[in-house]
Amino acid sequence: MLKKYFIAIVPSDSLLSEIEDIKKYISKKYQSHGALQSPAHITLHMPFSYEKEDKLLTCIESFKFKSPFNIDLNGFDCFEPRVVFINVAKNDSLFLLQKELVQHIKKNLGIFNQSDDLKGFHPHITIAFRDLKKQTFYKVWEEYKTLYFSSLFSCNDIAVFKKENRDWKIYKRFSFTS
Repeated sequence: MLKKYFIAIVPSDSLLSEIEDIKKYISKKYQSHGALQSPAHITLHMPFSYEKEDKLLTCIESFKFKSPFNIDLNGFDCFEPRVVFINVAKNDSLFLLQKELVQHIKKNLGIFNQSDDLKGFHPHITIAFRDLKKQTFYKVWEEYKTLYFSSLFSCNDIAVFKKENRDWKIYKRFSFTS
């Protein structure tokens, strides 16, 4: 049976909690709940369906990235008129990780990453999207466009998310080798 997955970086626990609080605030104030369907993350490989879970996990486990690196979150930004997010500062290691991971999965499992074909890789952490109506988007964006947000965390692993009912759950994490 086909199951849905995606692969992402999850911020450290304390930062994850802080971002989840922002998402809950937006959900309550603006009735936009879509971002609550998964823990805060930076998507590396967009959602895909796959039948052989053991083969998928073995493939990802065989992926080796050089070493941990820091990720700098800096301010808020948007994809007008539906998405508000925390900006990820340009990071060569992050772009290399994404590129190598996508190539590894494509080569070993034949799974194509949509972001390669659409707009490319634009790392971010979504705080409001999908069910955010246009007029509400502008209200959220007006509130967040000038707010300060800055944080740095170490990326030590990647996570496989699995869809369970309507929500995405962290299914398994894979640490980088040193």
